[in-house]
Amino acid sequence: MPILRVGLFLLVAAAANAYAEDHHESGHVASPQQYDLLLDNERALVLKMVLKPGESDSFHRHNNETVYFEKGSKLRIETLGGETIIADIPDGHVMWHEAWTHRVTNLGEKTAIAIIVEEK
Repeated sequence: MPILRVGLFLLVAAAANAYAEDHHESGHVASPQQYDLLLDNERALVLKMVLKPGESDSFHRHNNETVYFEKGSKLRIETLGGETIIADIPDGHVMWHEAWTHRVTNLGEKTAIAIIVEEK
């Protein structure tokens, strides 16, 4: 019986996490102070993120995305699953990431500016 409870707990936890992932808003909706909508059509969503030193955005979701950091900084990225990533992002850095939900904090002394292109 204890194995069944653990299995049920893990199933419920996974379902809750999936629900949370699906119900977070896009960056420009969740954090309009830091994100500008540049393009929204049937194929792509393009956002501009401006994150000043010490600022954090709200938890938000992205579809598969390519990100170009016009201006980098030291960033802390927290995922819904509790993982934390600290990264010194250089100016001009480009990255790709599959769909995810996260929150970003600018730990650096420079304003971070990024262009985000999401698949629809």
